[in-house]
Amino acid sequence: MKKLLTIALLLAGFLPASSARAQVFGQYTPAEVLAVNSRLAGAYVGLSENVVGMLAQLRLSFHPNVDFGFQGGLARFDANANTKKTMLQLGADFRFGVARVSERLPVDVAAGAGLGVETSDKYHVLRFGPMGVASRTFTMSPSASVAPYAGVMLSFASRDLGGSNDTDFSIPIRFGAELRAIPGVRVTAELQLRLGDDFNDHTAFAGGVNLPF
Repeated sequence: MKKLLTIALLLAGFLPASSARAQVFGQYTPAEVLAVNSRLAGAYVGLSENVVGMLAQLRLSFHPNVDFGFQGGLARFDANANTKKTMLQLGADFRFGVARVSERLPVDVAAGAGLGVETSDKYHVLRFGPMGVASRTFTMSPSASVAPYAGVMLSFASRDLGGSNDTDFSIPIRFGAELRAIPGVRVTAELQLRLGDDFNDHTAFAGGVNLPF
């Protein structure tokens, strides 16, 4: 995981910025799927060259080895004095556990798919695609642990900008970690790389908290 994070930081330094608009929706959690009847709420701040956003999430599980997420928030796109927009973001996703840590496999793995909508005045983006995430939890003490994770999505997007329509395909990659040191509070942070994305800034950082209840 340390090697992956190093590679991600190097890529972030070499990827140019684009005329991008909004954050990539993510699950902001490791690959561990919620237990049945468990819930998790989260709040996150996302930062990139042209965008500042706030996103909230609610995750639920009604079936063994499957959980669902619902996201909503606002983002401010501010490229220059003539291009400023406040965007509403809404999203949903599901995932299921593919594998758990074992003697043969060193990580938990989950896979699923997500759908996101970003909308503002004369600007609308629909984004969807399959996604996957891998993680492993490391215990630091009886009451503290950290779970590094890496996720990838095959993102298909359609954009309506002032009556002009275009499409895009990109591969957002996320490298993050969730720190569990305070009972009931999990601090999470992640670096996002949007490979091939023509609608978003190519790099972004997001951080926040996950609150299981």
